[in-house]
Amino acid sequence: MDYLLHILIMVAIYSIVSMSLNVLAGYTGLLSVSHAAFYGIGAYTTALLALNAGLPFWINIPAGIMLSGVIAFLIAWPSLRTYDDYFVITTFAFQIIVFSMLNNWVSFTGGPLGLPGIPQPEIFGIKISSHISFLIFVVTFAALTYLFLNRLMDSPFGRILKAIREDEIFTTSLGKDVMRFKLTAFVIGASIASISGSLYAYYISFIDQTSFTIMESIFILSIVIIGGAGNLKGSIVGSALLIFIPEILRFVGMPNSIAANMRQIFYGLLLVLFMMFRPQGIMGEFAFGKEGGVKEEVKKDA
Repeated sequence: MDYLLHILIMVAIYSIVSMSLNVLAGYTGLLSVSHAAFYGIGAYTTALLALNAGLPFWINIPAGIMLSGVIAFLIAWPSLRTYDDYFVITTFAFQIIVFSMLNNWVSFTGGPLGLPGIPQPEIFGIKISSHISFLIFVVTFAALTYLFLNRLMDSPFGRILKAIREDEIFTTSLGKDVMRFKLTAFVIGASIASISGSLYAYYISFIDQTSFTIMESIFILSIVIIGGAGNLKGSIVGSALLIFIPEILRFVGMPNSIAANMRQIFYGLLLVLFMMFRPQGIMGEFAFGKEGGVKEEVKKDA
């Protein structure tokens, strides 16, 4: 039972981080491969504040959000002024820089030894220690994230993001400050990604740099693509699919070393098949890409 609850907790955590990336890749059309970096920033901010200052989760999580938001702004402000290909390269470089800092800044991050002993969060003096209580805790955050982003994407702001994805030049011709909207989307996505990192740190009670590699960023992007870009529910479905199905390999009787490689092969094969035969993903909504669909919506908000 605890094992099933563990999987559900991880699905909820990855649902949050993949929904945050969906704001960029799915709704705005910004391909980023640095989301694991912001995921890690949230985790390390929470861990360091909890371990060194003994601060509660309701301070640590917002601190991670603020730090990720500020860093995202500093990264996006110059990089969004370049072409899309260069933006991807910039996010890739940022991901590598963050990983290197986490790995080599031993006195601060613990380096390869990581940060053990992260205290469990408390609500009114009651520790969230059992699997079922932590599942309720993390699902609450996932539900609030979904409600917030769903409302945001259905607002005029969200419709303009979709317009930018479909036709940036046309959106600019309507007098919209495209740069400002893209910058805001990037900051929102990075900030929400940090929440999942904070929850991960609290749940595992130990973090190190191996959880926040470039492969983790690609895995999160795979969830968005397979679940469905431009659909928040797709992020939840994609998270469940890519976390549940590989766990079946644990019951086949394979050695752990082989099972780990098989999971990577499974992820890669699944991603290739979806890109070839269903690029919109399981629940991708591309109605806005139809001629006039986005343009008409943006005109209403102009």
